[in-house]
Amino acid sequence: MNEAQKQMDALLSQSALTVPRFPPNSRYHATAIATLAIGGRVIAYLRRRFVPAPERFAPQREHEVVRGERPDLIAARELGDPELFWRLCDANGAIRPNDLTDTVGRRLRIPQPVGLPGPDDD
Repeated sequence: MNEAQKQMDALLSQSALTVPRFPPNSRYHATAIATLAIGGRVIAYLRRRFVPAPERFAPQREHEVVRGERPDLIAARELGDPELFWRLCDANGAIRPNDLTDTVGRRLRIPQPVGLPGPDDD
């Protein structure tokens, strides 16, 4: 950890601000951290992450699953980052990542990049 990171950690630990320490491509990046005091101990935890309904995701295109594909490889090819497989799960209503590729021929929605208007945006 460099000096700037140490100073930032010290500053954050003195404030009430809780900043997730997840990278920008993590599904938990924007999820707030909360604390709970039990028996003199303070326990930090992530608040619940609510996933929008799949139809709320604006599809950019579709991808047809072929035999032997994996969610991380589809995410790498379609979204540019294998760790964004969770965006495919969210956009297709999959709880487990392997549910995306269990059925050969399944058509997956490839969501638009974050920040672009969706179906319910004006």
